[in-house]
Amino acid sequence: MAPTDNSDIARTEDRRPLRHIRSFVRREGRFTDRQKAAIDMLLPQWGRHVADGPIALSDWFGNDHPTWLEIGFGMGQSLVQQASAHPEINFLGIEVHRPGVGACLTAAQTAKVTNLRVYEEDAIEVLNRCLADGVFKRVQLFFPDPWPKARHHKRRIVQTEFAQLMRRKLKIGGIFHMATDWENYAEHMRDVMNVAEGYQNESATGDYVPRPTSRPLTKFEARGHRLGHGVWDLMYRRIS
Repeated sequence: MAPTDNSDIARTEDRRPLRHIRSFVRREGRFTDRQKAAIDMLLPQWGRHVADGPIALSDWFGNDHPTWLEIGFGMGQSLVQQASAHPEINFLGIEVHRPGVGACLTAAQTAKVTNLRVYEEDAIEVLNRCLADGVFKRVQLFFPDPWPKARHHKRRIVQTEFAQLMRRKLKIGGIFHMATDWENYAEHMRDVMNVAEGYQNESATGDYVPRPTSRPLTKFEARGHRLGHGVWDLMYRRIS
């Protein structure tokens, strides 16, 4: 998905756009027949769109289990792994990349998970227009676009305004969990979040935490480890 004006773009996992602006055109990339079939058959069952309006999570999932949100789940492998391993938790994923949504739904069907729902939408729009405040036990943002050039740092999604949006959506005591494989972006996340109102850093040293077992190790990350690449996890608890 590519906007017609890229002056205010931020991106999430798999380097896909997550924007405040709404003017865009879709560029799907490779979209397999299986992914298309999953969109046609499974999205009406497990998915929603912004146009469907607000929804109470307890009504959508049919229970009052705690809910974890993942923003920009890419192809959905880790999200499906989490849902399969934790049936006592509800998982909601938001992703604009249509093939990724199709791949996630296909994997969820294969794994026979029932505790996963998705939005094929811009996460900012979904959060502002469809979901109530104070509803998530955890929000996950894994490997967002690092925008490595200094002049593009303002386009990084983790900024003060975004941190406060996540704070509003989290329950008191809920966790905002971020991960990146760019050290400079990890430092940026730390600097933004350490001064963000209403949060407490879960790191004993005031910076990063070891990879929690709740975050699956992806093939991409495992390859990075073999090549000597670092990954930084940051976890912040909403305290007010």
